[in-house]
Amino acid sequence: MKVGFATTWKASVQTRKQRKYRYNAPYHIKGKFLSAQLSKELREKHKMRSLRVRTGDKVKVMRGQFRGKTGKVESVDIQGTKLYLDKLEVIKQDGSKAKHPVDPSNVMITELNMNDKKRMKRRG
Repeated sequence: MKVGFATTWKASVQTRKQRKYRYNAPYHIKGKFLSAQLSKELREKHKMRSLRVRTGDKVKVMRGQFRGKTGKVESVDIQGTKLYLDKLEVIKQDGSKAKHPVDPSNVMITELNMNDKKRMKRRG
């Protein structure tokens, strides 16, 4: 019997179970893991603390080797729960450049992509 995602699972202190929950979660739940905090100006304007990151949003990296850099979200990897920004690249051993993945918990949204008018109504 294959053990997959448990819809009845609520919470556990054990790290391995938390990791298993996030790894086996279906896409509609993994999308909720892609939320990031809003800047102070956006918090006051929209009356919310965090929001799901989308392609086209401008974000500032708060942690890691690229701390302080800002960039536009180029793509969002739902399966791996990672973001790829247009200006964050690393030089590989062979000299080529590769996009550096960033966890959404380590960024702050500074400007929202408001092409979708229903985005704020959905809150996510």
